[in-house]
Amino acid sequence: MSDQKRPKQSQSEQPGDESAMQPTPEIIRDSYRPADKLRDKVAIITGGDSGIGRAVAVHYAAEGADVVLVHLEEDDDAAKTQREVEQRGRRCRLMKGDVGDPGFCRQVVDDTLATFGRVNILVNNAAEQYDWADITEIPEEQLLRTFQTNIFSHFHLSKAVVPHMGEGDTIIATSSVNAFKGNDTLIDYSATKGAIQGLVRSLAQSLVDRGIRVNAVAPGPVWTPLIPASFNAEKTAHFGGQVPMDRAAQPSEIAPAYVYLACEESSYMTGQTLHLNGGVILNT
Repeated sequence: MSDQKRPKQSQSEQPGDESAMQPTPEIIRDSYRPADKLRDKVAIITGGDSGIGRAVAVHYAAEGADVVLVHLEEDDDAAKTQREVEQRGRRCRLMKGDVGDPGFCRQVVDDTLATFGRVNILVNNAAEQYDWADITEIPEEQLLRTFQTNIFSHFHLSKAVVPHMGEGDTIIATSSVNAFKGNDTLIDYSATKGAIQGLVRSLAQSLVDRGIRVNAVAPGPVWTPLIPASFNAEKTAHFGGQVPMDRAAQPSEIAPAYVYLACEESSYMTGQTLHLNGGVILNT
């Protein structure tokens, strides 16, 4: 669908409500063919209630993984994702809380181990963003909040989960095209995504001798609830028009990259980033 034809819409609060979006995002394609790539693995996915997180959870379940979905406020979205996972024959645990809180991050890992006995995949995906045209307008509390959610949570969860991981396990971060090209109205958000790149490269080197791989996915514009919850109706209507493909991606187009990075087919990849950005050419 052309982004210029998307209905104007906005939402008042983050992380946003997927059921209120027009049209609702596509989570998994009918043509997707699972191949047991993640049979009996256990994955923690932050921001798993909707958008990219929901799509990753559903693809992981289709590939045979049990899932722990970490979410903030959107209970209905989280429950829908849980149903999608369970309809594919896998177990799903919901955990509601703030990933910016290190105590909650430790609780997520502890509860996952108590429920499933192991953790094989950590997907650090939760994020928030705010549209400001001038750095002098960014409130200090928002700056701290953006960093707590978007990058501090990666440290907290990785620190908690790494002692329980081993050979073949993986950590995957959601970065952004904005980490590489910048964004004049998403200044603090883009800064956190740049920090994610440094963490992924450094943590990959730190864990390589233990056989734990660390990689990232850097999407371009993706049609998720964060978009109408971040931008005004006019900007949302044209979201995606800034890339060569002239449209936003669907979550269904992004999630298979997370499957690849979590399975043994990517066993020779660590410290790397996959760029799914609609044709933007980057000097990485």
